[in-house]
Amino acid sequence: MAGGGGAERAGVAVAAAGLLAPARRQPRRRECRERLSVCSKLCYAVGGAPYQTTGCALGFFLQIYLLDVAQLDPFYASIILFVGRAWDAITDPLVGFFISKTPWTRFGRLMPWIIFSTPFAVISYFLIWFVPDISRGQVLWYLVFYCLFQTLVTCFHVPYSALTMFISREQSERDSATAYRMTVEVLGTVVGTAIQGQIVGKVVTPCIQSPLFVSESNASASMGDVNMTHYSGSLTDMRNAYMVAAGVIGGLYILCAVILSVGVREKRESSELQSDEPVSFFRGLKLVMNHGAYIKLITGFLFTSLAFMLLEGNFALFCTYTLGFRNEFQNILLVIMLSATLTIPFWQWFLTRYGKKTAVYAGIAPAIPFLILVVTLPRNLVVTYIVAVAAGISVAATFLLPWSMLPDVVDDFKLQHPESRGHEAIFFSFYVFFTKFTSGVSLGISTLSLDFAGYQTRGCSQPNEVNITLKMLVSAAPVGLILLGLLLFSLYPINEEKRMENKKALQDLREESNSSSESDNTELPSVV
Repeated sequence: MAGGGGAERAGVAVAAAGLLAPARRQPRRRECRERLSVCSKLCYAVGGAPYQTTGCALGFFLQIYLLDVAQLDPFYASIILFVGRAWDAITDPLVGFFISKTPWTRFGRLMPWIIFSTPFAVISYFLIWFVPDISRGQVLWYLVFYCLFQTLVTCFHVPYSALTMFISREQSERDSATAYRMTVEVLGTVVGTAIQGQIVGKVVTPCIQSPLFVSESNASASMGDVNMTHYSGSLTDMRNAYMVAAGVIGGLYILCAVILSVGVREKRESSELQSDEPVSFFRGLKLVMNHGAYIKLITGFLFTSLAFMLLEGNFALFCTYTLGFRNEFQNILLVIMLSATLTIPFWQWFLTRYGKKTAVYAGIAPAIPFLILVVTLPRNLVVTYIVAVAAGISVAATFLLPWSMLPDVVDDFKLQHPESRGHEAIFFSFYVFFTKFTSGVSLGISTLSLDFAGYQTRGCSQPNEVNITLKMLVSAAPVGLILLGLLLFSLYPINEEKRMENKKALQDLREESNSSSESDNTELPSVV
């Protein structure tokens, strides 16, 4: 018995040594892992493409698709756009809540959401671009599948956004990964615009020269029948083109999700989660909403993002009817996205060299004169392309800066509330919530305003009131929103000096935590 007891104690000591020895070496291994490889950054960045590719296609083309291809009344189209975006906004904090309650698994806390939502999101996305052969219920069809897709893509994007805080503890590495991500996301908008625009653009857009032709005399009835037959054939080709584009984009969605799930490891220690105990969502929400830096940041970006969303949602109609570039608008959209993609690296260098707050003013403000120029000068295709390039430069800054600055706010929150952990998803989900909800309101109001102005579905031209309304939606309203957003940014408290202070304070806390855990690991073997 004595020998057995000695053997047992020896076995426990060996097991303890085997488990605790790695723990003593843990800080050194963490230091080695602080730098993310280029491959890891690329795999992480690719995960941002599905949301932007589908979002760009929906943002630029859904309104004109519902009006001129599905042939819905502008009033019902406005309901679909508003309810879909509003529902999308509501799902963001809900998904953030459920993520905060999700236990840690061997795949991580966030990755299972990304993996399991992907196939259902692709199916619902395809059905948005399908015109059902039913006389009634089309509005319900698009409303259901648009809301369903928004729910599923939220289950992908909210955990993906929060994943920024789980890939590294180093602020510089997170900023670098964010730059990779923003480049790929803007490239995703280029791909979405190119696929949707070029496939759909190859089909001649059917339109009716005059909505009154159906009231002409019987002498011209045969010609009207011929025109309607040609119109129906062109409309069928257009509907098929939209479905082909949806299938291609859906395939890319799946491919990017696979690369993300295989190439990125969600690191539990990166967020310093010490246990699987569920965090208090409502307590965390109250703390987050009382954090002044967060509120000032999201309100500033709320107005600037809303400005570019208004431009995005109405630009296709503006190019088609107000400028008369019916066969060029998809190329103009592509130039905007290419310009944004090419300037992302420049803005990453700029914010590193001159600071993020300075980059906000330098990146967003220059869009104002060009937005005014496009509606004041006579219609000119060259001027329109110049404005597209300038708009793309500002779009790049609007894409990059919020996601680069939100981690700074989270770090500031951690310093002020070191005892409160696991609220990263709340920060990201509520930023997206406010942005999407206001964009839903703006799209609903803009489509309703077109209805009130007398928008003619399937028309080759529009009344002058509609053209004036489109000018307001792509110029006057965005300019006002940008100015208001820049004014709010002046109140944002985290400048470069404050950011560096927070970075140093967090490093000191981590070193203190590591030294404390190393001391505990040294004492425990002697107790065993």
